[in-house]
Amino acid sequence: MGDRLKGKVAIVTGGGTGIGEAICKKFAREGASVVVAGFPEDPVEDVAKEIQQEGGTALPFTADLSTEANARRCVETAVSQYGKLDILINNAGVFPEVNMLQDYSEEAFDYMIKNNVRSAFVMSKAALPELHKTKGNIVSAGSEAGVLGIAQNTPYGGTKAFIHAFMKGLAVEQAQFGVRCNIVGPGPIDTAWTHESTGPMDSKMVKMMKDATPMGRRGTPEEVANVYLFLASDEASYVTGALYMVDGGITIAKGGVGSQADSEMKKEPQGELDLEHSKEGHTSIRK
Repeated sequence: MGDRLKGKVAIVTGGGTGIGEAICKKFAREGASVVVAGFPEDPVEDVAKEIQQEGGTALPFTADLSTEANARRCVETAVSQYGKLDILINNAGVFPEVNMLQDYSEEAFDYMIKNNVRSAFVMSKAALPELHKTKGNIVSAGSEAGVLGIAQNTPYGGTKAFIHAFMKGLAVEQAQFGVRCNIVGPGPIDTAWTHESTGPMDSKMVKMMKDATPMGRRGTPEEVANVYLFLASDEASYVTGALYMVDGGITIAKGGVGSQADSEMKKEPQGELDLEHSKEGHTSIRK
């Protein structure tokens, strides 16, 4: 166990699966008390129990976090249980459909606005009064799609571009209260979203994704969690309004360079976290 977040209290939305699970377990290992927040269908209780079994401190919170009442209740739960709130991680998001825009369903679009945009808005709004007290910080999930725009994922990229601008605006606005606001922009990560058996991508898209990444592989959820840890910690005390890309170089790539990556670069790091839910997550649910 480390101490980079010793004494801190964090809420992690979308904390039950994928990158969210890794963030929760990484933060807990570094001394934070973590509220593992997510849909009732997500294994948030399992993640909280797994953290507790490792000697960490965590509690589950299940609700639709795109509603203002539930967002307030989530923050109130953290403060009631742990006495304060230092860190909000807006990790929750959905990736429901891959399609040309002329064929993209309005249902999927509305679902993304609700869970990618509105949830970050209402959670940030609810958390800020408590973060003012602790001089805390917010880190939200952006994406390479919000920088480049991705064909057949154009609405998704739009929701992430909103997060980028939203967080940069918050960084300027909230500095007067001592609150830092930053963004992590994952590229292709080894979660349910990037496998044809569990997400909306087909085999051709998976191959193109790897070939377009200079490092020639998906990133791991733990590699992304490591960057969240830095930005949420006091080590990043002079960092606000920043977008940290964790993308294997895909946003700067020119052509299918991944096949040329060095064999050692293609190997995933061993990692330290026991991630049981990295391939879970409701990629097709609409609620």
